Amino acid sequence: MVLGKQVRLFLVDGTPGGMLTAEIMNWTGHIMAAGRSDLPELLKRDEVKRTGVYLLLGDDPNDSYSNAIYIGEADEVGERLRIHSRSEDKGGKDFWNRAIILTSKDANLTKAHARYLESRFISIAKVAGRSFVTNGTAPVPLPLPEADVSDMEQFIEHARIVLPVLGVDALRAVPTLASLEPASKGSASESPVFEMTVSSEGILARAQETDNEFVVLAESTARSGWVGSTPGYSKLHEVLVSDGVLVPNGSNLAFSKDYVFKSPSAAAAVVAGRATNGRVTWKDPSTGLTYGQWQEHGVEDARSVESGVVSPSLIEQQSNLP
Repeated sequence: MVLGKQVRLFLVDGTPGGMLTAEIMNWTGHIMAAGRSDLPELLKRDEVKRTGVYLLLGDDPNDSYSNAIYIGEADEVGERLRIHSRSEDKGGKDFWNRAIILTSKDANLTKAHARYLESRFISIAKVAGRSFVTNGTAPVPLPLPEADVSDMEQFIEHARIVLPVLGVDALRAVPTLASLEPASKGSASESPVFEMTVSSEGILARAQETDNEFVVLAESTARSGWVGSTPGYSKLHEVLVSDGVLVPNGSNLAFSKDYVFKSPSAAAAVVAGRATNGRVTWKDPSTGLTYGQWQEHGVEDARSVESGVVSPSLIEQQSNLP
């Protein structure tokens, strides 16, 4: 059974866009987020005087569809942030507009711990591929005892839970096909693997929703160019080609890796090369339900369970059991 997590958020100045802190019950880690304009107030706080890791977040200056991230560590995080706040011609960084600081409530993080976390976070962010990592390479971490490595891996696990709650997806793993397939055999609330075809072009794409993200799976095929009468997602199509997400595959293109889209319609548009309604075009091949119908059935099933009446969709599912 998957257990829930209690994440405690505190809005320091009472506004959703201001500084905030985040913690998980029984975790010694502490996370603080602040916009660049709040840096003067942030630097007055005790948290930034500790050893820790920091993330600088902003838009990728070379790609309007991507985010950028810089990951660093310091004995005193605040001093490093002070340097990064300068303009680039003075040794700072211009791209970032938000900072995330990860420290420990018990102040037990050492320089070696921070170096380990920095190295692992950089590697994780590069593998996830959700943001452009501006760090050149991941530094070699300082040697740690086995018990400390275990503690730091737990720290990373908790951080990867909290950061998406703050809207930071850079360290969030993109599920692979192997991890997604079994979900289609679970409960009605778990997403099946949907398919989309463009028969005239020999295109077949597969996707699944997981953790409220729509993931098109590697080896799915897509149209080689944009043929739609309106721009729509044409720029996104171009970006995925230039970034190597879509690669030549005969007369079409193919996804070189699993890729997360913001919506099923964005995914459908890239696959078809024109604007299309993803709620209709993505279908579950085992039931014939469209993505939209699958969502609607989930709502009806939930209402039926609450009222004690068995819904038609539940009856249909039970009749299909061996």
